[in-house]
Formats: sequence, C-alpha cells, structure tokens
Amino acid sequence: MSHPHRLIALLCCVLGCSVAGNSAKAQDITHSFLACGQKTYLMGADGKAIWTYPSASRDGYVLDDGTIILTLNKSKRHRGGAVVRIAPDGKETLIWKGTQSEVNSAHPTEDGTFVITEAGDQPRLLELSSTGEVILDFPLACQKKNHHMQTRMARKLSDGTYLVPHLLDFAVFHYDDKGKILGKLDTTVPGDSEHKIHSWPFTAIRHGDGQTLVTCTNGNRVVDFDADGKVIWTLTNDDLPGAWLQAPCGAQGLPNGNVVITSYAGGRADVDAPKLMEVTRDKQVVWTYRDGQKVGVHHFQLLTTNGEKLAGPILK
Repeated sequence: MSHPHRLIALLCCVLGCSVAGNSAKAQDITHSFLACGQKTYLMGADGKAIWTYPSASRDGYVLDDGTIILTLNKSKRHRGGAVVRIAPDGKETLIWKGTQSEVNSAHPTEDGTFVITEAGDQPRLLELSSTGEVILDFPLACQKKNHHMQTRMARKLSDGTYLVPHLLDFAVFHYDDKGKILGKLDTTVPGDSEHKIHSWPFTAIRHGDGQTLVTCTNGNRVVDFDADGKVIWTLTNDDLPGAWLQAPCGAQGLPNGNVVITSYAGGRADVDAPKLMEVTRDKQVVWTYRDGQKVGVHHFQLLTTNGEKLAGPILK
C-alpha cells in the first residue's frame, strides 16, 4: 500500500487538479477512478496507479472528504468479508465484520449510514450507523443454496427503499424498509424461459424518471428499464466493436447521460481487452481503459472527467 501519509496528497491531486476543459473531444477524454476487484487501487487520469490497497475488494466509494469505503473479499483476516473505512490520513477502521459467507456491498447513504448485504444461510440486508451500529436488518428473499450467487450491489434509494440484485433469481428486487417486496425487475432474456443465458443482475442504478439500469453479468448484457418495468434500452456485444462485454459487473451513470461499464473477465482471454468502457445512449464507445493485465475490474467509481470532479449523486 502507498505510504499512509501520502493518501491525503494523492486524493487532493485526483479530486482537485484540473488538467483539461470539458470541451475535449471524445478521444481526449480522461477519467480518474477507484477500482475494486482482485486488485484495489486509485488510478490517475494519466493511467498510472497512485494508491493501492493490499487486499481484494468487491465494492468501494470515495467520499467527498477523501475517505475511502471498501467492501473486502473474505480472507484469512476476515473470514466472512468486511467493510472498512480508510481516512484521508491513511488510518483504517473496521465498520463491519461479516458474520456469514460474504459481504457483497456497502453503500454510504446521504444520511451517513451504510447499507450492506450478507450472503449465507440467512441472506440479509443491514443498515448501519456511521459507527457500525445495526439500525435496520431484514432477510432477503433470494435463493439460499448458492451463497456466492445470492446478491451483489444493494443500494438505498432517496425514498428510503432498497434495490437489491439477486443473481440466480434473475431479478432485481425492490424492498421497503421492513423487507416487504414492492416489485421485481426480471432480467431474463426474452424467450429464454429455461434461463440458458445467464443474464444475472449485478448492479442496479435508479436514474432519471424512475428508470433502472442493470448490468447482467455472464449473460453480457446491460438493460435499462422504465418506471413501469419495460426494457427501453439494451446493450450487447452486437452493439460494440468487439466482444467487449465480458462479465459486465459494475457500472456508473454519468451526468452527461453516458454509462461506464466494467468487464470483470476482460483480460483473461485477451489482456488488451477493455476493462472499462464509456458508452453513449446511442451506443458509441467514447472512452476505454486497458491495462494489459489478466485481472479485471469488479466495480469502480469514476472520480474526475478531464480533471473536473464529477458533479451530482454517485450513480453506481
């Protein structure tokens, strides 16, 4: 890991420096970002890692004050996974130690709480106070046989409800704060009633006027639902210059309407395949990140575009 006392300076550089105007042409687009996966790091706009963390992670956020929140993979140190807070001075504190098989996400809310999910015999969603105290806890209505395939990126919405993707259930569930199911978004490929195409939901982003963008890992699809649950936009490899969607896991919606998507398996067959790609609504690729390594990106957070800090809520 980079020396702790350098983290403040590094984040100040990433979040505060301006290196280009917003009028840059598509090929001149630059992004800095936090990457989570088998490797966890902060990537500068110049394509060079400026900070690394010595453990694999599943989800992560950089807060406005430079604090980094990481959801850690299960390991010898944390048998059931964990959520940690890394302060700008480099000090690390434990927010939550997993009590089951895995901790799969941690969403820092506008209220200063953290929404996490645990996979295991009793899959559940918890909301924690800023100090890690449980203030909400309800069971998730997903299958229980395969712990690893129960859920991924749970997010709290502005109305106090929760969106939770359940992979082997082929649906994004919408829960209220008591755990009641308010609705579901079915990610099954039309006509595939036997689920031969593994269109497993991974990240669900509520945006616009009640729309929900969903990445479907393994099935290599990204779909956008309207407020009534109708699919209004789909991205597949048929829309791209090549088979660039390789297990799309994470995604982030940008203020300009574009979406950035990860390819978690990108690099396994071709190390030069894109790990991240920015796509417009008319399906034009305007930016890619490639690093020549076999290890992909599980999830991420874009921090700046052309040197300017991203405005608005973090939609990821």
